[in-house]
Amino acid sequence: MSEEQRIFDGLLFNPGHPDLKKIKLNAHKLSQQYSNTYEDQVEEREALLSELIGGKGERCFLQGPIFFHYGLHTEIGDHFFANYNLTVQDDAKVKIGNHASFGPNVTIVTPVHPFIASERRQMIDQHQVPNSLCYAKPVTIGNDVWLSANVTVCGGVTIGDGCVIGAGSVVTQDIPANSFAAGVPCKVIRPITELDSMRFKPEILADCSILDNE
Repeated sequence: MSEEQRIFDGLLFNPGHPDLKKIKLNAHKLSQQYSNTYEDQVEEREALLSELIGGKGERCFLQGPIFFHYGLHTEIGDHFFANYNLTVQDDAKVKIGNHASFGPNVTIVTPVHPFIASERRQMIDQHQVPNSLCYAKPVTIGNDVWLSANVTVCGGVTIGDGCVIGAGSVVTQDIPANSFAAGVPCKVIRPITELDSMRFKPEILADCSILDNE
């Protein structure tokens, strides 16, 4: 079993293994190259993202700077928007649905380290060699999810379709679909309903209108 497969299976793995370091080094370089481009360098950015990310849909915009740890372990759907300073530590797989929007400084972290200090320093790996080991849990973010500024999503979390996560939240557990959730740790505040429509805020809607989706 490869060290990468151990990550996907939820087992302890050695992040310093040469095979993993090679993937990460490539992702770090591509992330830096992307971050050094301007937003009107559309073709250059598209080429870099195609090489960096495991899968990407249509009409995605990442403001930059960005940082992906593995890159290839992340899949992004159509019409994705990410504001400044997106960080995705995608040791385990990260899946982001269609029409997701991220505010500034959103962070997704999948790796988990042992709580016991001595175990964090070193453990005995599958080859009976002392090594620094950790494990990782995947993250799934559904369609039409809005993560506000400074949200952190921890490993093992699924955020359902249509959710809004309040600014500064730390998401440590699953959030059911169509929920407004916020806090540290993030908790569901209430469901999102038709009463949240902008049609009920005429002072803000002003001379704009709601699309007829029927």
